[in-house]
Amino acid sequence: MPGFHSQICKSNGPNVTVSVLHVVQARLAYVAAEGELKQPFKDELPTRQAQLSTLQDTEEFDVLVVGGGATGSGCALDAVTRNLKTALVERNDFSSGTSSRSTKLIHGGVRYLQKAIMKLDYEQYMMVKEALHERSNLLDIAPHLSAPLPIMLPVYKWWQLPYYWAGIKMYDLVAGGQCLKSSYVLSKSKALELFPMLKKDKLVGAIVYYDGQHNDARMNLAIALTAARHGAAIANYTEVVHLLKKTDAGTGKEKVCGARCRDVITGNEFDVRAKCVINATGPFTDSLRKMDDGKNTNICQPSAGVHIVIPGYYSPDNMGLLDPATSDGRVIFFLPWEKMTIAGTTDTPTDITAHPIPREEDINFILNEVRNYLSPDVEVRRGDVLAAWSGIRPLVTDPNSKDTQSICRNHIVNVSDSGLVTIAGGKWTTYRSMAEETLDAAVAAHRLGGGPSKTVGLVLEGGQDWSPTLYIRLVQDYGLENEVAQHLAATYGGKAFDVAKMARVTGKRWPIVGNRLVSEFPYIESEVRYAVKEYACTAIDVIARRTRLGFLNVQAADEALPRIVDIMGKMLDWSDKKRTELEAAKKFLYLEMGYRSRSEQLTGTTEITLDTQEVAKYTNRFHKFDKDSKGFITTVDVQRVLQNISVQIDENALHEILNEVDLNKNGQVELNEFLQLMSAVKKGQVSDSRLAILMKTAEESLDLRGPVTVDRSGGGV
Repeated sequence: MPGFHSQICKSNGPNVTVSVLHVVQARLAYVAAEGELKQPFKDELPTRQAQLSTLQDTEEFDVLVVGGGATGSGCALDAVTRNLKTALVERNDFSSGTSSRSTKLIHGGVRYLQKAIMKLDYEQYMMVKEALHERSNLLDIAPHLSAPLPIMLPVYKWWQLPYYWAGIKMYDLVAGGQCLKSSYVLSKSKALELFPMLKKDKLVGAIVYYDGQHNDARMNLAIALTAARHGAAIANYTEVVHLLKKTDAGTGKEKVCGARCRDVITGNEFDVRAKCVINATGPFTDSLRKMDDGKNTNICQPSAGVHIVIPGYYSPDNMGLLDPATSDGRVIFFLPWEKMTIAGTTDTPTDITAHPIPREEDINFILNEVRNYLSPDVEVRRGDVLAAWSGIRPLVTDPNSKDTQSICRNHIVNVSDSGLVTIAGGKWTTYRSMAEETLDAAVAAHRLGGGPSKTVGLVLEGGQDWSPTLYIRLVQDYGLENEVAQHLAATYGGKAFDVAKMARVTGKRWPIVGNRLVSEFPYIESEVRYAVKEYACTAIDVIARRTRLGFLNVQAADEALPRIVDIMGKMLDWSDKKRTELEAAKKFLYLEMGYRSRSEQLTGTTEITLDTQEVAKYTNRFHKFDKDSKGFITTVDVQRVLQNISVQIDENALHEILNEVDLNKNGQVELNEFLQLMSAVKKGQVSDSRLAILMKTAEESLDLRGPVTVDRSGGGV
């Protein structure tokens, strides 16, 4: 069926939407019993090497999926559960692109519904309705990785209260029986009770509605691992070099019949043959389309969305915030996530890159919008940004539309003349229905058979044996800390016991097992060992996607890296590449996770904006360490003062503390550098500087002649 084309775009009118709705409704009546599906690897996942061998040795797959993001992994799961022989290759790691850099929401789209109502747009309405169904399904199939989240919409004008209330109630009504919890209106006092950080001035009330929240990278991985459990051959760090083609005997035309692949780690190349190849490469959609036909025009119009993570005290533990109309018309979410607070996103045109970098102007835009909604009592400081990242959203145009510049609202599924099936666009929440539609198109175009989709209600990796009280058994059976046990249960679900079994004895009275990678986060060393079983190949895979440490606090991730590399090195035989792995991971944190931003806040040209009294105060503090009046201090000077107040700090740690402020990297901190630091602290550009805290507490102890505890930094970037 050359030229087969299915999509949800306005150019096709409502008929396509109605047909898609019919398909979706038909599927709702069918929830596959898991017992009916084969799980050849239920007990033990095959190793990555075994997966590569399967890719090379299999004569022909029914389906080869290119791309290991949410949509690609969803396509692989949909295909393999239709009893199709399935393969998936990803040139980086699973979820290494956009799928791990989202707002972490599972939502129908309140703003899309607003547009649908205001413009009487039936297509937008159906898009929201489908997303709300998928939201409900995703919360059901991965209960350990997702949960409902109340989100507050503060109202500062009386006339907006009934307007927003009507819109949110419509959101509930569209969800119907799949509404998570009913929305409600709050008085000013009640809103401030639930969200005490909120700006009080002119606040008239608030509306609270519910959406879903999830751990996006772990969710993506769960989809991919579930596909592997059911028999799909999946391999990360395996890139497509070029597509394989053969001439169709009936038509004389060239047809795609597989791909030449390369193992990125070893450089080994091999062919993977398949009846159907699916292009699910997100922002890189056009690269594969042009491998198929060099004359193809670009359909992807990438947009960058930046998010920041700030300390958890900026928001309540279980209440998000929505700013529906920012200064430039964008929507900003302000959400609790993993005991931190996530804020974003921006929406700016960008170039396509595998390594997007958060821009300083986007970080400051988000901070300014947050300031507009928080009480003046809460000082929103640039130095409190613990991590920042940019994700590329692959907006697409319809290749078959007369207006090729028109952005498709949702997603497109396109089958080229050579048989390449492309799925592009869409959103995280609807990955499953997008995958179903893609496989329907692939089955029809390539006559694959296999029956209907079975993924509605199909529980993902870790969800089968999860319960809200599972963490208690982990504490009781293994002697894990309560916080660690809760984290393992929420990350691995029923597989948390496998992680606990790999945990080493601490040698302490309590906890009995489970050595933390860093003291302030519940990630433990056995998670690194388990990550290798989950196909982690680099230290970046562990800090960014198996754990989320790099997304939560880049300084903590940097601190954990040597131990992570050491553990992985022993398992993967990195005898000669540990240094390379460590440097690559540090570069990732520096560029892609916002670590560079920290160094940009404190530079040799940082202006000193201290008044005369402050300069005198900090100069006096500096000279208490610089006893010899050299004009600079070294680790020796600091150690001498700390010995006087009976405080001990590891020498390597002390070198790190001074290096954060040593702008010219000469191994010493000059008076001017110290004054620049204190000025940056005053302006909020740097927060919780370890040297600033250390010198302040040491000075107080010298004055009091008593011991003092040196608080560890939170690690702002």
